[in-house]
Amino acid sequence: MILDKIIETKKEEVAVLKKTTTVERLRDEIAGRPPCRDFRGAVGGRRCAVIAEVKCASPSRGRLVEHFDPLALATIYAQNGAAAISVLTDEKYFLGHKDHLAQIRRAVHLPVLRKDFIIDPLQIYETRAIGADAVLLIVRVLGPMLSAFIDLARTLGLSPLVEVHTEEDLRLALGAGAEIIGINNRNLDTFVTDITTSRDLKKSIPEDKTVVAESAIKHRADIDYLMNEGIKAFLIGEGLVTAPDIGCKLQSFLGSNGQCR
Repeated sequence: MILDKIIETKKEEVAVLKKTTTVERLRDEIAGRPPCRDFRGAVGGRRCAVIAEVKCASPSRGRLVEHFDPLALATIYAQNGAAAISVLTDEKYFLGHKDHLAQIRRAVHLPVLRKDFIIDPLQIYETRAIGADAVLLIVRVLGPMLSAFIDLARTLGLSPLVEVHTEEDLRLALGAGAEIIGINNRNLDTFVTDITTSRDLKKSIPEDKTVVAESAIKHRADIDYLMNEGIKAFLIGEGLVTAPDIGCKLQSFLGSNGQCR
């Protein structure tokens, strides 16, 4: 399964990370960082919020962007109404990099989410040290460790975006105190998407939580469909980076330009 392969690779990467840095060293770096930007406020405070993703590739589709310029992409997002920016930092499967996040955080005024497969507390410290304001935590990956990872992220000032795909994931997320819940419409075993996953799980989420729909959002009609179900925030990557005019497409998702494809 794709997820199993990714996690095995991530374990190897974490082993290397532990040879090159320590919690103490990362704490020293964090001490010199400015406060985190308010990710939840940015995402939850709008009628329709798009977390626009800086994404070059995916395991299921391969390379999506021929000439990939992360900073230019983030700048387009910031100029065309994004509420926040998601940056993929996984190198092997998504062709991302931690340096992309650091560069983008310095260049734009929006909150920045680190999107990766977090499996070890040291990665949380690293996330804050490279400049992220929020971090993705996947329930399927963390299981019973979720609560401790949420607490650590918050202690460091990070906003945890807790990702679920099933009712059981959601039960664990709510039990761990998640406040921002991302519903992934993509099955991480098969990478098949189904937008009704967000519709179905939203019904079981308390109103005081911030809900983000992830994956399978390709057109404004998808957003209209999910907004009718009470969802107001959307994480979009592939639907943006593959568009002929990315700025126009983002405006179209936000409902301010109906002419984009």
